[in-house]
Amino acid sequence: MHHVDLAGLTIDTRHYIGGERVASAETFESVSPIDGTVLAHIARGGAAEVDAAVAAARAAFPGWRDLGPRGRGEILHRLADLVEANVEGLSQLETLDNGSLLRSHRRGVMPRVAMNIRFFADWAMNELHHPVWQTRGHDNVVSWDPSGVAAIITPWNAPLMLATWRIGPALAAGDTVVLKPAEWTPLSASYFADLCTEAGMPPGVFNVVQGFGAEAGAALVAHPGIARIAFTGSVPTAKSIARAAAENLTPVSFELGGKSPLIITDDADLDIAVDIAIEQYDNAGQVCLSGTRLLVHESIANEFSARFAERAAAIVQGDPRDEATQIGPQIHQVHLDRVAGFVERATAEGARVVVGGGRNDALGGLYFSPTLLTGAKAGSEILTAEVFGPVLTMQTFSSDDEAVEVANATEYGLAAVVVCGNRERAQRITKNLVAGTIWVNCFFVRDLAAPFGGSKKSGIGREGGVWSFDFYADVKNTVYAPAGWKE
Repeated sequence: MHHVDLAGLTIDTRHYIGGERVASAETFESVSPIDGTVLAHIARGGAAEVDAAVAAARAAFPGWRDLGPRGRGEILHRLADLVEANVEGLSQLETLDNGSLLRSHRRGVMPRVAMNIRFFADWAMNELHHPVWQTRGHDNVVSWDPSGVAAIITPWNAPLMLATWRIGPALAAGDTVVLKPAEWTPLSASYFADLCTEAGMPPGVFNVVQGFGAEAGAALVAHPGIARIAFTGSVPTAKSIARAAAENLTPVSFELGGKSPLIITDDADLDIAVDIAIEQYDNAGQVCLSGTRLLVHESIANEFSARFAERAAAIVQGDPRDEATQIGPQIHQVHLDRVAGFVERATAEGARVVVGGGRNDALGGLYFSPTLLTGAKAGSEILTAEVFGPVLTMQTFSSDDEAVEVANATEYGLAAVVVCGNRERAQRITKNLVAGTIWVNCFFVRDLAAPFGGSKKSGIGREGGVWSFDFYADVKNTVYAPAGWKE
């Protein structure tokens, strides 16, 4: 049985290679974090399936390249239209598979999937150019040439949205794609492949190989037929991918973890500060950008802590399909145990629980209560390692310089948030914060034209707007002489 009916959609559980469905001898289970239901048995790929997918992508590459930005754009716009027509089904499917809020998928995440595709298709058609300039009378003409096959490996916390954040620009740039979705959340990628067929995408342009990182993922990133590797996930996995990529000198784009600070100054608007701090529990804390380290000026720490605790205690946790739910479950038992372990070790080392502190016993299952810890020792694990759950810490500071020093006291540099009552003061604070994205008196405002990525161990490279095409394409400069023309 290679099909399963879920959320009003029929999902094919086989790989998608060269426009065809391909089975594997072995399968693995996709389990819903909502209630532990086995949703499907998914084809488990390895080196053989990866070889077939890369071969299909390489064969399809010249034709896709030669369509040009407009020819590709027509197909990508049809694909975006199909995503928009299927927002409800995709939202329900993704919620079943990864436990994120259904209302968030409906209102934001799935519309963003369509936008990821449409935006980069339009950028390739309308924005991808550089003014010609002259060197001693010679014209310099810059072009962005398709580079080949892009391997894209994506995480489970926003599966289809984060996949299309990479698929969109790769396909718009003229590359063909082999996607390896996270094994905990493979379903939306499979349905997306059917939409690619429906949109009229040529066979082999987009391929999906399902499976585990150590099998399918490892084979994919080590493949000599790959021109680019884009990965979103953890630092340890990125290191192993980088080692494999080094063998073939394959360029990589890594979006990795975070331990982002949220700095609240003594002149901050406390209403804004509390609102933004509560937002860091979004998606049950399973967001790489989350400002999980609250750094609060000592003079307002007590008032902030009291107001935050009152709001956090009122958060509605439960079934993500319920419109009233604000926080759903963790993705998997392995992940829940990992999150719980961080909190248990922190409290054993002297950190104090202000809110939450453990599993939500009233709900059981994979639900972890929104948690705030204070009093952790500087340099301790809870202040330096990414938890990736609904666990925040609070530290105090007495000067802006100290706030910046504490904010930067981590090997990560993905994002930062500053809540401050004076723009010039905020500018002084942000100047030396090490982060790829900083939000001031706001959070999660994202423009697809903006550069996105991490500093330090939070990543390699930037994507978004022209930066995406700088990665997925081969940037070329052609120099034309002023003389020698016969017509």
